[in-house]
Amino acid sequence: MNHRSPLINTAHPIAKLVKRLLLLTFGLPFVIAIVVSLIDSYRTRGKKPKPFSTLPATRTPIGDEAVTTYSFGQDLYSDMLAAIDAATHEILLETYIWKDDHVGEQFKSALTRAADRGVTVKVIYDKFANLVVGPKFKAFPRNISVIAYPLYNAGWRFYDVRSYGRDHRKVLVVDETYAFVGGYNIGASYAREWRDTHCRIEGPAVWEFKRSFVEFWNLHHRRKWRHRHKPITLPPAPAWGSAVRVHRNLPNQWTFPIRSMYLDAISRAQKNIWLTHAYFIPDESFVEALTDAAERGVDVRLLVPAKSNHIVADLVSRGYFARMLNSGVHIFRFRDAMVHAKTATIDGHWSTIGTANVDRLSMSGNYEINVEIIDHSLARRMEDIFTNDLLNTWPLTAAEWQSRDIYRRFTEVVFKPLRPLL
Repeated sequence: MNHRSPLINTAHPIAKLVKRLLLLTFGLPFVIAIVVSLIDSYRTRGKKPKPFSTLPATRTPIGDEAVTTYSFGQDLYSDMLAAIDAATHEILLETYIWKDDHVGEQFKSALTRAADRGVTVKVIYDKFANLVVGPKFKAFPRNISVIAYPLYNAGWRFYDVRSYGRDHRKVLVVDETYAFVGGYNIGASYAREWRDTHCRIEGPAVWEFKRSFVEFWNLHHRRKWRHRHKPITLPPAPAWGSAVRVHRNLPNQWTFPIRSMYLDAISRAQKNIWLTHAYFIPDESFVEALTDAAERGVDVRLLVPAKSNHIVADLVSRGYFARMLNSGVHIFRFRDAMVHAKTATIDGHWSTIGTANVDRLSMSGNYEINVEIIDHSLARRMEDIFTNDLLNTWPLTAAEWQSRDIYRRFTEVVFKPLRPLL
């Protein structure tokens, strides 16, 4: 006689119920997200962004260092290409997206010329971000060493969550003299059609950016490309005392200091907190830090795209708007073009420019790098950029948000389970 355990009998319906709940909670939002993205892609195809005001690149001396800020892609690319053409020793380029258009070709040609004249050229790019880029463009001359960060990096250790972060950094280091870092990827649309922020560092802090590249290169050289690329030797670190600090998110070490950097600066704010972010999907602690600051009288302003290039990210991020507006946070929507910057400035004293968005993928998932600068002159420059961007925004009021349509309310509820995943 076959006797079944009562535990087994009750486990089957419970297991089925759990599966259905998981499918409903996460599966359905993903399906709707795909449909919404496809519809949005169809509606926006062929549409061109409208022009927006930018400020010229400005160099700000800071002690033994200098920081040049860029808010227009063409200005940035001109200086990056000039630095590559003037290189005499070494070029280290790390980028997330590298388009195979005329701007992408300009960079590839400049790197090839540098390698042909004897400069050491090493390149890292993310394979996932460049899936649509043709294989011909990804074929580099043999005198340029390239690591294409793989789609899947965990190997048989599929359970190792440290291996799933993307390489989202955008860094160029030339001759240990200049380091460029910020939100700009490489491509024609970013040159004139997107509003982003980048900076060029001169001085001792350049070493930190070289260290970032070298450690990533050597780590993945050992794992996958041992027979093709030699490791890089890092020179000794400069002395302490720089006003320019570099923070790196390293998923392989389970180290994510950029989020802590933001939260510490926000908690110290007394006058103003001005943030510009392309994809703003904060966690509960981040939202609480901003709302607490607004409630104690700090002028908290958040500038985001009215419509970004990722419609689902927009819909997910809006779930926090009501709470933030009710607490006194001012939200501004950049109109008719994509703002892709990842910056903040606080109290006319503290600023950050980098690659990290305020979302889970950047704050606790991807390889990211941000520069933290404590300097009044640079903070004033960042405030000027923010104020100029405000000329191209619509302010969002609590009353307007309260009267939003049923579609927006519906998507907030449907996509809420995705917040911890994006």
